[in-house]
Amino acid sequence: MKEEHAEEYRVLGIKIAMYRKMRGLTQEQLAEKVDLNVSHLGAAEATGVPRTISLDALFDIAKALDIPPYKFLINDLKDD
Repeated sequence: MKEEHAEEYRVLGIKIAMYRKMRGLTQEQLAEKVDLNVSHLGAAEATGVPRTISLDALFDIAKALDIPPYKFLINDLKDD
């Protein structure tokens, strides 16, 4: 991951966690739905250390959460 994209990955992780929680799912439940290792999902959601995630995984997560994928990429967070 390029350092210049660290903030985008941080926002992506926050948004995945936010939408997952809005749907009432645990990390384990979402990881199972999208056939992703729970530790990888947890790392992607963690805000301290940006972690890359594949587009395939992002599309799968978006589908499982019934969210258009672009919503994960828009930084509309207030005072994060």
